[in-house]
Amino acid sequence: MFCKTSVFVATLLASKTFAQQPAYAQCGGSTWKGLTTCVSGFTCTYSNDYYSQCIPGLGSASPSSTARPTTTTKPTSVGGGSTTVSSAPPSGTTAPVAGNPFSGVALYANPYYASEISSLAMPSLSGPMATKAAAVAKVPTFVWLDTASKVPLMGEFLANIRALNKGGASPPVTGTFVVYDLPDRDCAALASNGEYSIANNGIKNYYAYIDSIKSLLVTYSDVKVILVIEPDSLANMVTNMNVAKCSGAAAAYKQCTQYAIEQLNLPNVSMYLDAGHGGWLGWAANIGPAATLYADLYKAAGKPASVRGLATNVANYNAWSIATCPSYTQGDANCDEKRYVNAIAPLLAAAGFPARFITDVSRNGVQPTAQLAWGDWCNLKGTGFGVRPSTNTGDALLDAFVWIKPGGECDGTSDTSAVRYDAHCGLADSLKPAPEAGTWFQAYFEQLLTNANPPF
Repeated sequence: MFCKTSVFVATLLASKTFAQQPAYAQCGGSTWKGLTTCVSGFTCTYSNDYYSQCIPGLGSASPSSTARPTTTTKPTSVGGGSTTVSSAPPSGTTAPVAGNPFSGVALYANPYYASEISSLAMPSLSGPMATKAAAVAKVPTFVWLDTASKVPLMGEFLANIRALNKGGASPPVTGTFVVYDLPDRDCAALASNGEYSIANNGIKNYYAYIDSIKSLLVTYSDVKVILVIEPDSLANMVTNMNVAKCSGAAAAYKQCTQYAIEQLNLPNVSMYLDAGHGGWLGWAANIGPAATLYADLYKAAGKPASVRGLATNVANYNAWSIATCPSYTQGDANCDEKRYVNAIAPLLAAAGFPARFITDVSRNGVQPTAQLAWGDWCNLKGTGFGVRPSTNTGDALLDAFVWIKPGGECDGTSDTSAVRYDAHCGLADSLKPAPEAGTWFQAYFEQLLTNANPPF
């Protein structure tokens, strides 16, 4: 069988009409039945068991030679740089409150994201677009630890930050990471299902994942680190308990999140729990239960000193402040993140959680958005990069505007036959065709770059 297959493949390769997948298209995966080779200049590269993608490389690869890069390999073209976060408030506004971990520091520019831009985005760009893309690579963006195999990257980056600081970096450099590997992750959707299952030692595996992160944070105790804890997790416990997977995961989500904030409660760490966004938890029926949930978890964990507050709008598109509520917000009084933050903060404080906030503005540069419904979250058309990370927020409750979502990494596939296909990724306001969640989406990156506000 092997010899016959080899002869057949060789014959096809010799044919001038040999069909190949275009740039950035899918070329493999556990259920993939399409073409497995790529056009010249692109290599079929393994991302995960569900997905291989044609990315810039040394030419097309046969199925037997599909590249399988490990996520722990040091990224190429790593600048190891940092970007200072502006801290001067605008005139007539309130300065950030004391204890803001973003004040007086430079945020580490994510080398993993910079490597994606250098090796995946820029080969297809030229002229002004290439120049702009290079500028995006220098913007501090959180590193997502979305599998246990990525945790060693944290060690590499913390070692680099230590070296920068010992070399006299002024202001000192701070690392930013997202903890994102709960068992039965993404319980109300399908696009970002994780590696751990509650039914298969998921809680034990998650504890080990957290312990490995803690070990690195202790080793690099001289390096300041800011963590966002588990996007799209606790918010589901407020609104999606009618979904069997969410109700079944509720106890584990709370147990694991509590373990995370207890174990990562270290002197060099600041944490923000993910709190959805105004279009999710900002509704009158949701905001009270949400405040109770977060405050109860905070108190159950012993009020960890490192838990600074909540992160909002992670990987979403909402405006920080918008003069007129768009029609798609459907009457929600908290139609932007500023309204949401200022509505939930007093409820949290009354329940014993004096929270401060950060808001992800990585993809909210175009307002109002092109959403047909406020719940449309997947690869939204017409978006652009937002303001650059800054403590110049004009609101004492908001510590910083940040880039948590690396723009260009896909939200989810539009392939209806894929195991992780979510119907939201096939909606009319989603950009298509889209690859698997977390893989590079060149067309989306170019959209964000073109529509950036302010422009690059």
